[in-house]
Amino acid sequence: FFLVHGGSRGEEARVRRDTGGVCGAMGFVGDIVSELRSMSVRQVASQVLGLLLIVTSAFMMWKGLMVVTGSESPVVVVLSGSMEPAFQRGDILFLYKGSKPVETGDIVVFNLDGRQIPIVHRVLRFHEKRDEEDFDVLTKGDNNFDDDRVLYNPGQKWINKEHVVGRAVGYLPYAGMATIIMNDFPFVKYVLIGFLGLMVITSKE
Repeated sequence: FFLVHGGSRGEEARVRRDTGGVCGAMGFVGDIVSELRSMSVRQVASQVLGLLLIVTSAFMMWKGLMVVTGSESPVVVVLSGSMEPAFQRGDILFLYKGSKPVETGDIVVFNLDGRQIPIVHRVLRFHEKRDEEDFDVLTKGDNNFDDDRVLYNPGQKWINKEHVVGRAVGYLPYAGMATIIMNDFPFVKYVLIGFLGLMVITSKE
C-alpha cells in the first residue's frame, strides 16, 4: 500500500481503496487473458463469429431504422446546450423524415455543407417553393440570442430540404452521455470496445 505523508486518515484510506481498485482491475484483466489462453482455436473462432454476428445484427437494425424513418441518421445525441430547456446535452433524439414538409416550430436536425457534425435547432421560418418539392427554412436554437444565419456558410440565408436530416419525434433524456464521453475522450471508446469484445470472446455461454 502507498501512504501519503502528512495526510489524514481519510486520505490514507482513500489511497488504500484506490490501490485495491487498481489491483482488482488488473486481476480481472488477468482472468480474462488466462481464460483466452485456455480456449482452443475452434472455441476462439466460434466466439469471434458470434461477435461478428452481433455487430452485423446491429448494423442491419440501423439500416432498418433508416428505411423506416427515411432519415440517414435516425438516432442522434445532443452535444450542446443551444436547445435548452427543450433538450439538454446528452439527450438522445429519434428522427423521422417523411414526405410531409417541416413546419414552423418543428425541431429539426440538419447538416451544413463542409460541416461534419449535424445541428439540432427549431424552425423559425418556413417558405415552401411552388415549382418543386423543396422549401427554405430558417432555424434558431431556443437558447441562442440570434438565428442560425450566423452559423450558416457565408452568403447562405436559408437551409433547404437536402440539408434536413429529420424531424425530432421523441427523445430519451441524458441517455447519450456515454457517447459524449467517448467523443470527448476517444481512448475511452477504444478501451470499451476492446473490453466488450474480450468479454464476448471469452464467454462460454
